[in-house]
Formats: sequence, C-alpha cells, structure tokens
Amino acid sequence: MDRIPPHLASGSTMDSVVPKKRGRLALRIGAATAAVLAFAALLWYFMPSGLAVSTKDVRIESVTKGIFLDEIVVRGTAEPLVSVVLDSVESGRVDEVLARDGQLVEKGQMLFRLSNPQRHLELLARQAEHAQQISNLSNLRVAQEASNTEHQRRLSDLEFALEQAEKQHARNMRLSSQGFISAVALEESADKLAQQRRTLEQHRRSADLELKVKQTAVAQMETAINGLNSGLKLVEATVDALAVRAPVAGKLTGFRLQVGETVRPDQRIGRIDDPSRFKLVAQVDEFYLNRLAVGRQGRVTHGGQTYPIQVASIFPQITDGRFTVELVFSGAQPEVLSPGQSMDLKLTLGQPAPALLLPNGAFVNDSGGTWVFAVGRNGRAEKKPVRIGRRSSSQVEVLSGLAQGDKVIVSSYAAFGKADRLQLSD
Repeated sequence: MDRIPPHLASGSTMDSVVPKKRGRLALRIGAATAAVLAFAALLWYFMPSGLAVSTKDVRIESVTKGIFLDEIVVRGTAEPLVSVVLDSVESGRVDEVLARDGQLVEKGQMLFRLSNPQRHLELLARQAEHAQQISNLSNLRVAQEASNTEHQRRLSDLEFALEQAEKQHARNMRLSSQGFISAVALEESADKLAQQRRTLEQHRRSADLELKVKQTAVAQMETAINGLNSGLKLVEATVDALAVRAPVAGKLTGFRLQVGETVRPDQRIGRIDDPSRFKLVAQVDEFYLNRLAVGRQGRVTHGGQTYPIQVASIFPQITDGRFTVELVFSGAQPEVLSPGQSMDLKLTLGQPAPALLLPNGAFVNDSGGTWVFAVGRNGRAEKKPVRIGRRSSSQVEVLSGLAQGDKVIVSSYAAFGKADRLQLSD
C-alpha cells in the first residue's frame, strides 16, 4: 500500500485564509456602545438624582396670571397717642404715696411725697442769706438818708454864710465909697466872700459824688438781692419738687413706688397716658423701607368695622431685619382699645395692576429673589434664574424667568444647603 506524502496529509494544500470583514465589526461595536449609552441615559433619567426631599416638607405653587395688590399686612400694637414720662427730679426717701398704678389722675394731683433733709437745710441757709442781705440794704439806705440829711444841713449853713458874706461885702463897698473904711478892709471882705463861694461849691460837688457812690452801692446790693431771690426761688422749687404732682391728666401707668423706697435723680417713676387716643406701632420688613413714606394710607379691621389709618412716623433704624413705623387713625378709632392690644394692619403701597404672580414665601429671602427651585414633570426641582419685582404680604410679582403654569417651591430653601438639584419623593 502506498504511503501519502506528509505535505498532502496536512490539508494545507486544500484550505485558503479568508480576510476578516472589519466594517461589520466596527458597526456592531458602535451599536452596542449606543445601546449602552441609551440605557445609561434612561437609567439616569429614571433613577433618583440630586438631594432627596419629601414633598410633604415643601410647599409647591404654580405661577398664575392675576391682579397684583400692592399692599402689605403687618401686625400692629396699640399704644397711647400721648404719653408723659414721669422722671424723678430730686432724690429722697418716699414718705407718702397718694396714687396707684392704673388710676386716672387730674392735672396737679399729688402722686407721692419725698423727704430730703439736705434740701431743707439749703433752703434755710438761702433764706438766712437773703434776709441778711435785705437787712444790709436797709442799713445802707438808712445811712444814705442820714448822710443826705447832714449834707442838706451843711449846705444850708454854707448858703446862709454866703448870703451873710455877700451882704457884708456890699455894706463895705458903700462905706468904702464914703471913705469910712480902708481899702484893706474892703479887700478882706471880698476875699471872705470868694472863700464862702468856693466852700459852697466844693461841698456841693462832694455831696453829689458821695450820693452817686452810695446809689451805685445800693443798686449793686439790690442786684445781689435779686440774684439771691432767684436762687431762693430755685431752692424752694426743689423743695416743692419733693411733693410730686401730675403734670397732665390721664391714666397713671408703670407706677410702682413703695413707702420707704429711695428715689434717685432721673429715675423713671412711670408715665401718664392719654386713655382716649391711640396710635399703632408696627414692625415692617426692611424690604419695604424705601417704599413706605409718611402719609401712606392703610386700614385696620376691628370689631367688624374698618378704620382708615396713615403712616405718621418712620424710624429707619433696622433691627433683626425690621424697622418701626407709627400710624395714626385718619378719622374715628375703635371705641374699645387697650395699650398692648394687637391687630392686623393693611398698608397700601401702590395701585393694583395685572402681573404674573407667585404666593409670597420664605424662598424670596433665601434666594434674594434671583433664582428659584422650579419643579419639572420628572419629579426633580432645579435652580432657575428669575427676576422678582414687587412684593406684598401674600404675593410676589414675577418679571422674567418663569411662565404661567410653572411650578415653584415657595417654602424655605435653608434646609437645602448648596444643592442645585432636588429629587422630590412622596
């Protein structure tokens, strides 16, 4: 039997190598990759994404078209329109209390009495000094009158002596013309007459000067006495202030003095309120500071009736994000009001106008009104930039970024931290 050659037994001469079709392989790989990516996208779409939040923990509202009512509702507190503060002017010990807290008092009615021995001693010292100065003035006037009398007597004597000298000189002149007396005797009489005239004139000048000096001294002493009198009245007023009286009529409030208590100067004793007229004090969000002005109108409902009010004063100092506003009743006020009573006030900021609206909520303060969490159909909420316009107590005006029907989370965003996406779940 013939043997087959080895190169024929391997079969290498019968088979041939066929080249691979690379195009089909690449197509298959691409299709598989696309399928994987599509599956991943579907998986990402339907699987939870973002911070998980329960819908029970948030408030979701829709953007609607409506009329924006440009008014805010704030909580106001009734306070007396006129209050007079009672501060102690003097220090002392409370000896007597004649009124009680909550009592209606009349103007001038005594409320309490203090004792201060030091003030009484000062009063006695001023009275003694005043009396001493009055006595000194009286003595000065008596001495002045005595001096004036003496000057008048001396002046009368000098005038008489001058008249006698004039008569004597006239006689000597006649006798000298007849040759009965010498020229020396006539010259002596003329000298005596001139001396009497000089003496009289000198006395008059001296008396006038002394009178002016004494009048000046009296005037200065009178001025000093007037000053002492003013000081005495002041000390008397301080003593009188120890008996404290009501400066106005009204209701005594915050009055808690007890007999034996020590009162210091400038200590707050209480106040007297007008029991018939009230104002309303409200704390308003700082957002409305630039939109409120004195004279803005509003209204308050009390006892089933509406009363018009208006802004009387604005205090722009901001505390804890709020500032204080005082309002007064434009007309009648509720018949029954008590200090500290609270009620809701509506303040009008502008005219009603059509707008896109969202309910007002904490989200505006948390985002600054620049973005919101908009809720999509897939149950996720994502940040979306918006522009917010006017705000009222119940409404927010949407200027751009949202359309009618869009759903927005309007509750607080504080619990979401820095999350950009939320996954809402039941």
